[in-house]
Amino acid sequence: MVMVDSSVWIEAARRQGDLATKVALRALLDEYEAAWCSPVRLEVLGGARAAERRPLETFFVCIPYVACVEPDWNAAKALAWRAREAGHTLPWNDFLISATAAARGLRLYARDVHFARLADLGGARMYSPGYAGAFRADGEA
Repeated sequence: MVMVDSSVWIEAARRQGDLATKVALRALLDEYEAAWCSPVRLEVLGGARAAERRPLETFFVCIPYVACVEPDWNAAKALAWRAREAGHTLPWNDFLISATAAARGLRLYARDVHFARLADLGGARMYSPGYAGAFRADGEA
């Protein structure tokens, strides 16, 4: 299972969005490997235009959803402290997304490069799509 960050959902939804991102997300969806969490839900649905809201909510109903619970907030806080000590100031919600995915052993698919820094500090491991965007299971080359 792969936690998909809002940066991927939003890029894939753009008419002129990055094709590789679109193909990789489609592969995750086809394999039923894409998941999302509370902060991603707010970022994607909270920023949606009025006409897009209901169709997006209907679409997301069938995608595995991970609610952030108190231990995730505590892990995010600890991750934020480690990042701060390493000289990184990042958006609070990204700490929560990374910590939530890491706590469940999920990889994280994101376009924001700072998630790789978080992975080095104990956050979620990053997901890299396979050849031509195909879903690549953990451990596959």
